[in-house]
Amino acid sequence: MPTRILLEGRPGAGKTTVVRRLTALLHTRRVVGFTTEEIRQGGTRTGFALETLEDARRAVLAHVDFPGPPRVGRYGVDLDVMERRALPPLRSAAADPVPGELVLIDELGRMELACSAFQDTVRCLFETDIDIVATVHAKNDPFTDALKRRADIELVEVTRANRDALPEDLAARLEHP
Repeated sequence: MPTRILLEGRPGAGKTTVVRRLTALLHTRRVVGFTTEEIRQGGTRTGFALETLEDARRAVLAHVDFPGPPRVGRYGVDLDVMERRALPPLRSAAADPVPGELVLIDELGRMELACSAFQDTVRCLFETDIDIVATVHAKNDPFTDALKRRADIELVEVTRANRDALPEDLAARLEHP
């Protein structure tokens, strides 16, 4: 049975940090997916960048200066970034899973889920035998709530207290499935 872990936490709990450290610790697994991180200017958050794990290519996913639609809060979201950067490796993993491959997604959040093709791809991934680790927000959302209810999901809360030890714990489990 494939490993299915959802890392749930409030903003600032360290979900992205856990995924990045986990990626660095995995030496025997091929990792595909992406992370997102804040863009700050003068101490103020102005947007979010998406970075692919396979080739470290970055693109601005959402920004206060983007017109949208869609808009999530004060940010306009560039859905083309999801289509061009995030989806190709995820679709490939869903269509033709490689033994030992691991999908890491940071995150299944409102900006990313504004892309219906991303939702479809994530649904497909969860129907394969591939191992998946994804971060999710603690708020209610129909898409992520449905994932959290799945019998094959392990929901792990990320907190300031456990975020430093969590990457090593997960890597130990995932390196030798």
